[in-house]
Amino acid sequence: MTSDRWAGLRREYERAGLGPDNALADPIAQLECWLREAHDAGVPEPNAMTLATASPDGEPNARVVLLKALDASGLVFFTNYESAKGRELEANPRAAVVLVWLELERQVRVRGSVARISRAETDAYFAKRPRNSQIGAWASPQSQPVPDRTALEASFAECARRFEAAPLTAPPHWGGLRLRPREIELWQGRQSRMHDRLRYVCDGGVWRMDRLAP
Repeated sequence: MTSDRWAGLRREYERAGLGPDNALADPIAQLECWLREAHDAGVPEPNAMTLATASPDGEPNARVVLLKALDASGLVFFTNYESAKGRELEANPRAAVVLVWLELERQVRVRGSVARISRAETDAYFAKRPRNSQIGAWASPQSQPVPDRTALEASFAECARRFEAAPLTAPPHWGGLRLRPREIELWQGRQSRMHDRLRYVCDGGVWRMDRLAP
């Protein structure tokens, strides 16, 4: 039997409006502004974003990653290149991400192409990670089957012993990926589901803004 227990869950969105008159012309700057406001509002993990990829035969996949850098060149996150998302993006270097801050009734969607960042950028970020996170990057065969939790903990302990007396550098199979946007959409919840949506499309290096119907 199909349950309809979720059908009646709804709320009105009425915190703010969004239009060309109060949105920045540069969507990256606008995203930076919204991220800062989400952080200041105490939203947990405001840089968490759902990353959607597709296999070479079009099978979709999605998971949450953390945005670690944002500038005019794009959005950067880090992963094991041999993980499922790493392999999918190597074969099909296009992706979409979604950031959502329900406390602020906001959502951002980004689509574009993906490429690895430089090794120097990866090494600079890796050096700032906590020691145990560095060890974890070496210890975890991300996305691969493992027999149990004990095997993971044994791998971590072995890597901790191996690197005990040495500073850690990033594993060769681990690093950053940059999503270079070609389309960015801002969503602000409004009453009666008449939400505000602004879509930016990059055309010849220039961003064009359109309002979309909800």
